[in-house]
Formats: sequence, structure tokens, C-alpha cells
Amino acid sequence: MAGSRIDDSLFGRWWRNVDRTTLICAFVLIGFGYILMLAASPAVAVRIGASRNMFIFKQVMFLTIAGLIVVSVSMLSRKTVLRLSLVGGALMLGATALTLVHGIEIKGARRWIALPMMSLQPSEFLKPCFAVATGWLLTRRRVSRYFPGMLLAFALFGVILMLLKSQPDIGMLTVITTVFLTQLFVDGLNLILFGLGVAS
Repeated sequence: MAGSRIDDSLFGRWWRNVDRTTLICAFVLIGFGYILMLAASPAVAVRIGASRNMFIFKQVMFLTIAGLIVVSVSMLSRKTVLRLSLVGGALMLGATALTLVHGIEIKGARRWIALPMMSLQPSEFLKPCFAVATGWLLTRRRVSRYFPGMLLAFALFGVILMLLKSQPDIGMLTVITTVFLTQLFVDGLNLILFGLGVAS
């Protein structure tokens, strides 16, 4: 039986160890987003002179790719996820900086990089990498007394803050700031300081 203790298959081990609540919530959010897109996209497509189903087909394709990525990453070990986040975070940090020079300017903001057949917003990929990297830095300092995890986490946040303010992308900056403050709160940040950080 899949998921039982005696099932030693790849799927069985994955199903026993995966955070099923988070996985289900992720797919529920994807489902709600798709329903909202079904309601809004046909009118937008007609307004720009495209096929009514153009955005729907594109969304199905991207959602399929995203679902496969979510499941694939959830099968990785913690060490592999950390390495992927550190390498991916470094690449996306550089790509975010690159948007300031070679980014596509839309309504006065440079957040996107033009690629063949598509455009890329590096900060969207930087966001999960940042969460994993700072989470590791904050916990690592408890294992190694002299490891400057807190200092490195704040330094990384400061660099990202300056880049996102320069684009500008206040929405993404708000999300990353909220994630970082939540991590600091879980790490032991005073409740009053946490409230002041959220309020600011």
C-alpha cells in the first residue's frame, strides 16, 4: 500500500515524509488562482485582439510545469534543497541586479528580463531561495557559536532591499520583509519589535 511503513518505493518514502498540509494548501491556492483567471482572462484577450482561450491555454501549460516542479522539489533531501537555494539564490540575486541595467521597463519599473519567447522576473525565484537561505543562516548560528548567521541574514536582506527599492518593486519587498520578520519572530525576536517591524 502506497505510503505505508513497509512501502519502500520512491513514492512511498515521499508520501510519508512530505508536509501534506502545505502541499494541499499550495494546490488549493493554485486552483483558486486558475478559477479567477478563467473569469477574467477571456475579456482581456478579446480586448487585445487575441483568442479568448489564449491565456487559459498558457496558464494550463505553466500550471502543469509548476505542479511538476513543486512535486519534484518536495522529493529532494534537505541538503539538496539547501544547495539548490544557495546556488539559485546567488544566480537570481545577480539576475535581479541585472534588471536595473538590462531590464524591461514597464510603467517606470524594471523588474523583468527578456528571454526568447518569454520574460522572467528574477525576484519571484529569489523569494523562496531567500527564505530557505536565511532560515539556514539563523539556525546554523545555534549549532556553531561563532557563526555570524544573524549578521549574514541581515546583510542578505539589506542587499535585496536595496535592489527591490531601486527597481522599484514595493510589493515584492513587502512580501520578503514579512517573511524575514516572521523568521526572526520564530527565532526569538521580541513580540514588540516584531509588531514595530510589521507596522513600519
